[in-house]
Amino acid sequence: MPQHTSAPDPTNLTAGLFDAGPDTRTLDAQLLYLRLPAIRRHALDLSRQAASEGWDHIRYLSHLIEVEARTRYDKSAQRRVRQARFPVLKNLDTFDWNWPKKIPREAIESFLTLRFLERKENLLFFGNPGLGKTHLATAIGYAAALAGKNVLFANAIDVVNRLQGALATHSLPAALRQYTNPELLILDELGYLPLDQQGGDLLFQVVSSRYERASIILTTNKVPAQWPSTFNNDSALASAILDRLSHHCHSIVLEGESYRTRKIKK
Repeated sequence: MPQHTSAPDPTNLTAGLFDAGPDTRTLDAQLLYLRLPAIRRHALDLSRQAASEGWDHIRYLSHLIEVEARTRYDKSAQRRVRQARFPVLKNLDTFDWNWPKKIPREAIESFLTLRFLERKENLLFFGNPGLGKTHLATAIGYAAALAGKNVLFANAIDVVNRLQGALATHSLPAALRQYTNPELLILDELGYLPLDQQGGDLLFQVVSSRYERASIILTTNKVPAQWPSTFNNDSALASAILDRLSHHCHSIVLEGESYRTRKIKK
């Protein structure tokens, strides 16, 4: 007669994990099983602190959960910052507010509340090179990433080059999603190099797909009247892009001499 091997009892797969009393080895094994690494690292130290300071059970438990939650939040924030692809991390604390001849500081600082993201509004930074447009855009994007928002920083020319490459390999829809899905897209340095007709059309697709759906922060050295020169002298295309960007937006104009030029002169 053939012998049949019985299937393993699922209740025995964690044998030894739940059958012991409240000793530290069992607690360590259970926390490992539950994937609670921060609580696992701090449970004993906090229990000693609780004993010495007379905490009740609820206070001890709340401290343990706070440690785990903060650790997970920090890891998640670090991951979002990496995924945002900021060239350099910046914040407003390191910005030299005294250099631009004209800068609406109060308005810029108010953007850190991120209410513009909730309202699907855009931020347009206009100004000559070297006045800190990229610094400001990065600082706001960095604050958004730390606050739990999905952010992507990209040079405008790099976006166009990437999309043109995807168009050539018939993978444009997937490439477009990279720029349409984030809650905040930062398009840096629009206007420093002109775009051909195809590049302008592709950038229009990005802007149009995000219109009234998600926010864009854009930095440019071109005032609106100069935009046609960026888009192959196509005034209609320039107007269509500007119209969608500026419908729900805050325009920030910076005036003054380049900060880098000033340092060279010194």
